[in-house]
Amino acid sequence: MATILIVDDDEHQRLLYKEELELEGYEVILTATGQEAVAAVADSEIDCVVLDIAMPGMNGVETLAKMLDVDRQLPIILHTAYPSYKDDFMTWAAEAYVIKSSDLSELKEQIAKALEAGDSESQQAGEPE
Repeated sequence: MATILIVDDDEHQRLLYKEELELEGYEVILTATGQEAVAAVADSEIDCVVLDIAMPGMNGVETLAKMLDVDRQLPIILHTAYPSYKDDFMTWAAEAYVIKSSDLSELKEQIAKALEAGDSESQQAGEPE
């Protein structure tokens, strides 16, 4: 079972994502801040991250950079209500950029793609599944 880290300052969003992704069969870890997220990546086996951008304190772009410093191969999906951040070149390091919507199907598709890509890279590198 893949472990998904949800990083969002909105408690209702976190709980919605947790419920929806657990129904898909994922284990879900929730964090509310960039600092908590970076610590979770350093301390846990995370398979994919869903990261909000507009957060108080350390925003999602800063969090993205710090997480990639910990694990360069970690698939991170930026999930934000603001399409304008897509122009920030730092966001290009993310696996995907998904605009928030009440329909989570695109987010779920991107998570599945990111995990599938990670699995095929592990197999090519000769790592056990």
